[in-house]
Formats: sequence, C-alpha cells, structure tokens
Amino acid sequence: MLRTTARILQSDYEVQTAATPTEALKKAETFSPQLAIVDIRLPKMDGFEVMKALKGLDERCQVILMTGSIYDIDEKLVRAIREEAFYYITKPFDREVLRTLVHRCLALQDLETKNQNHMAHLENQMDEARAFQESMLPDREAQVAGFEIYAAHHPSTELAGDLYDYATVGPGCLAMLIADVVGHGVSAAMLTGIVKSAFHSSHIDDYDPQAVVRRVSEGIASFEYSRFVTLLCARISIFDRRLEYVNAGHDGGLITSPTNPPQPLQATGPIVSPALDYVTWDLNTLDWNTDTQILLYTDGIPEAGGAGEQFGSDQLYHIVQNNPAGGPDLLNTILEQVRQFVNHRPATDDMTLLTARCPDPT
Repeated sequence: MLRTTARILQSDYEVQTAATPTEALKKAETFSPQLAIVDIRLPKMDGFEVMKALKGLDERCQVILMTGSIYDIDEKLVRAIREEAFYYITKPFDREVLRTLVHRCLALQDLETKNQNHMAHLENQMDEARAFQESMLPDREAQVAGFEIYAAHHPSTELAGDLYDYATVGPGCLAMLIADVVGHGVSAAMLTGIVKSAFHSSHIDDYDPQAVVRRVSEGIASFEYSRFVTLLCARISIFDRRLEYVNAGHDGGLITSPTNPPQPLQATGPIVSPALDYVTWDLNTLDWNTDTQILLYTDGIPEAGGAGEQFGSDQLYHIVQNNPAGGPDLLNTILEQVRQFVNHRPATDDMTLLTARCPDPT
C-alpha cells in the first residue's frame, strides 16, 4: 500500500515514504512536508499521534488519515475532524480520489500562503502609512512664539481621521489647528494630509483662520459629497491680547482662565464639504490675557461611550475648571477619566487634544 500510494503521486509531486512513525518524523525534520498521508494503525504510535507530532514540527503540515479497519469508522472520522485532519479516507481507495484530494489540499495551502504573504504586504504598507501620518504631527510638547504647547493623539484604528498642528506666525503670535475628517482608515488619512497642507500653505496669509478654512475647502472641492471636515483654526497674539478663530462645524474648543469658567468657541460656519458651495465662515475675536488657556479637542472625547451614555461636554468642562494649571496634567486627567468612564474598553473614535498657554512668569 505504501509503494502504491507513492507511485500514484510521485509523477506530480516530490514524495518520500516511511515505514514507521520514527522514520517518518526523522525525515520530516529535513523534508518539511506540506502534506502527509498517514495510516491510523501504525507500530508504537497511531496515526493521530503521528499527525500531532508532524504539526508540532510545522503547524502548516496537512494530514490525510487513512484506515483499512472496518471497526469504529464513525468514531475515527469524528476524531479526525476534531483534530483538524485535512481528510479521512478508507482502504481500498480510488486513485483518482487520492490524486484529487492531494491536489486540492496543496492548492489550498498555496492559496493560504499567498494570502498570508499578501496580508503581510498590506500590514507593512499600513505600518508605513501610519508612520508617515504620525510624522505629519508636530511635537507633542513645544515652546513656540512665547507659548507652551501640549498635545495628545490616540487613534482608534491604524490610520486616524484626527489632525492637530501649530505654527509660529511671528513674535508672540501662534496659529493652532485641530481637525476631524469623516471616517477612518486610508481615505481619512489622505484627507488629513490635505488639511495639513492647506494649513501650512496659509503661511503667506499669516495663518489667517479664514484663509486656512478656504484653502481646506478648495483642497477637497473635487471630492465626493460624503467627504467632509470639521475644524477649528485659531490665531493668538500675546501683544495684541487677541484670539481670532474660525470654527467650521467643530464641537471641540474652549478658553479658560483661573478666574473665569470655560468658554466654548462657538461655531462660526458649517462643516467644510464639497456639497457646500460658496460658503463663508465668520471670524470671531476674543480677549486673550496672560492667564488665558486654550483647549482644542475632537469629538472622540465628549462622545466617548460608556454604559449607554456619553462622556459629555459638561464633564469635560468640569475637569478643565478643576485643573486651572492646564498643560500636560490637564490632558492626562481628561484621558484618564475618559478611560475610566468607558471602563477601559477600546476607543471607537480617535481622541486628540491640543492646548496652549503663556508660561507662568514666576
């Protein structure tokens, strides 16, 4: 039977035979079989034990079990299925059935190998894309134009739809941006790239918030209507004691100080969308004092879900009011309380925070 099986297969495949389990396992160490055809009744070890040992050498090795016994066929079949044999056949067998089984087994193995290689290629590309997207974000701690800046960025998936950025406009003047594009993944990452490019292209306009939003709108104008962006762009001047901002449908900005409660930066226009032609965004102006702080965030913070409820803006404002020092301690407190609220479940949306303050003169 061993010689017959080998003759049937050796014209199409590289075949080695073994008369005992010990011989088979020794050959398998160097031959590395893709498929083993194993009789159930063998000396010293049965076929199930041989199958387990072969898979211990290489879990990718498939096994076709064979038996000539007329006893307990159903029991052996059930065990073969449970122990993940590729197939189970009885002797005598039809040679075309055996050839077909072997061909099908190896074809599936080759397909699985190709799929694994393809997945590895995709994962490598995703790693590169994630690294590139991370490289677009500026430092999470910086001193720029007389301001202390702190940021936190926690994507919920491999590629995020959130973006934060900042730039020096001039001495004592800072521009800040936070944006949330629709969706996640590759398409969202591409949109964040467009938003970042629009922000930095606005240096010729001294990062005027209205100019930033117009450039973003122009950048996504050719996209389908399902693509849109919410963003908040602010420009702060220490010397003019002024904060100017445009809020394009973004629910995530406030200013605060030790003597004043958090004040939301209200929307000054709609979201940025190709569906909205000839839209304008108003510019709002607020006072900026040396003890004023600004906090920008994305909706992954207030909309974080736990026990059927959302974290909410009121709870966020309460945290801000109870942490007047702001800075990195404020961001860490917000993130920790969000994690506790959702009971440390994985985030369903990106969470991004950006804050700026003037250094304490003491």
